[in-house]
Amino acid sequence: MFWMANQEGLLSNSSSEPSVHAGLRTRLSGDDWADNESDTSQNWVRFTADDIDDLGTSGIIDGIISALGTEDLVYLSVDIDVLDPVYAPGTGTPEPGGWTTREFIRILRGIEGLNLVGADVVEVSPAYQGRGEETGLAAAQVVYEILSSMVKRGLADMGKEEKAGGKDEL
Repeated sequence: MFWMANQEGLLSNSSSEPSVHAGLRTRLSGDDWADNESDTSQNWVRFTADDIDDLGTSGIIDGIISALGTEDLVYLSVDIDVLDPVYAPGTGTPEPGGWTTREFIRILRGIEGLNLVGADVVEVSPAYQGRGEETGLAAAQVVYEILSSMVKRGLADMGKEEKAGGKDEL
């Protein structure tokens, strides 16, 4: 869907303004490298789920911040199956090898400096969930972390404006 969105001009992917895929696990579909070549040609920066083993959460965070910066507007789309099925079994596309809930929360907290203007959480499918509520709880925590980050960023930006003498009157 992101490839199509880029084709339709809905993403600003450029060499100076890339987009990021993080937590990828799916191997290439088909028998060639076309998936990676398409991503690369559209200026996507990719972090696989396995990259966390080598880079750690701080390396993933640094890579995301480095790619996106902290001033450009960012829309964050979270597919809950970025988490391993142990932590989020209630999804339509579970795939082993994902991040833990703890790792993902740490990453979300680490990228709170991004200039988030919107977000969504997708693929939460309670019909595929067993008796536990792991997926719903994980998704609720993800939403909480995102909203908290947006509020903190907004408060920080308001403080910058006040220091610069740009306080608006109501």
